[in-house]
Amino acid sequence: MTKMLPVEAINAQIERIVQNRDSRLSDLQQRLLLYLVDQSLSNDGGKLKEYTIGLDVFGKPPSYDPREESVVRMHVARLRQKLAEYYHGQGANDPILIELPKGGFKVLFEQKPTSTSETERLGALVEANPRPAPRRHLREIALAACLVMAILITWYIAARPAKAQQAAGDAPSPLTAELQQLWSPILDSNRPLVVCIATPSMNSSNAGTASGAFLLGQFLASRKQHLLLTRGDLLSMPEITMDNVVFVGPVAGNHQIEAVPADQPIALETDGIRNWNPRPGEPTFLPDGKASRSGETDEAYALISHIPGLYGNGEILSLSGNRISSVMAAVQALTDPSLARTVVSHLRNRQGHVPRYFQVVLKVTSMDDMPVNIAYVLHREVSQERPATVAAVR
Repeated sequence: MTKMLPVEAINAQIERIVQNRDSRLSDLQQRLLLYLVDQSLSNDGGKLKEYTIGLDVFGKPPSYDPREESVVRMHVARLRQKLAEYYHGQGANDPILIELPKGGFKVLFEQKPTSTSETERLGALVEANPRPAPRRHLREIALAACLVMAILITWYIAARPAKAQQAAGDAPSPLTAELQQLWSPILDSNRPLVVCIATPSMNSSNAGTASGAFLLGQFLASRKQHLLLTRGDLLSMPEITMDNVVFVGPVAGNHQIEAVPADQPIALETDGIRNWNPRPGEPTFLPDGKASRSGETDEAYALISHIPGLYGNGEILSLSGNRISSVMAAVQALTDPSLARTVVSHLRNRQGHVPRYFQVVLKVTSMDDMPVNIAYVLHREVSQERPATVAAVR
């Protein structure tokens, strides 16, 4: 029972679940779990209503009607499944069981029986054989710290109420016609928007991913009410199915995005961009230049891909590149009015229409990882017809 367990022990167990990589809780699922736990500990869990959760956790307006929109039920069911999977795996030997029974929103806590002798034996074993601290390369630590800082800053911007932003004098300026054309499928949608940041790795574009995420957060935070933030390794297939997703950074290694079936004529590879069906005069491959020394210019390529989501539902926008500068350039091209004007001018067909789904390649000249020139190279329209099956996750 909840009353028999110290709050400190429950909080420690929650932290254990949230920090465990195998639990794969997205930022929204973590926030939902913490909210339900807090309400359950205050003995209000049994009184929780779907409408209240929609307002408090999902930022729904007072006009929100749970009978017409099932977002709360779907995310609660998803959280319940994630908890069950965790306790069947890495959490099998955890001291406290946390359950979210069907038919309600109250979280239950149960102390698992553990023998004193076993506890003492494990404690002695750990004390006698302490785990050595892992050695991590300083560059990896710096890149990871940069990414975490971008997430925190972007989350702060996204979490600020619109009224507070307006009072501070930083209300967003109206979108230009070109930015409206590029973003309306996402901004005008009733689906939640997930900004997904590429999973940190030793790839040099991590810092660019962090900078691009921050810039994108500034652009979207006050323009999209239901803005969520997560990492590539925490993004789930149900989220891709139910939400709109903006992915920032290299796609390689982020298997959920890679698993989305797509008939994409252009692909980002580890050392450049592949043009699968080149038109007359176009290259089949656009290689990134070799990384230059400080103070010298460098050339690389960025790829913007706007494709339909799974089964043709929702939107997936990928802003990718292999360099710091190319990821930043992809974001800038869709947030800066003058660059957006250039992109749209090339996307327009003879009838003056901009395709809903497309891919755009940009050439990025940079110095010290900062873009100094962003130029259009080529683009392709992407079909709205989507394959009915999901590709196997490698």
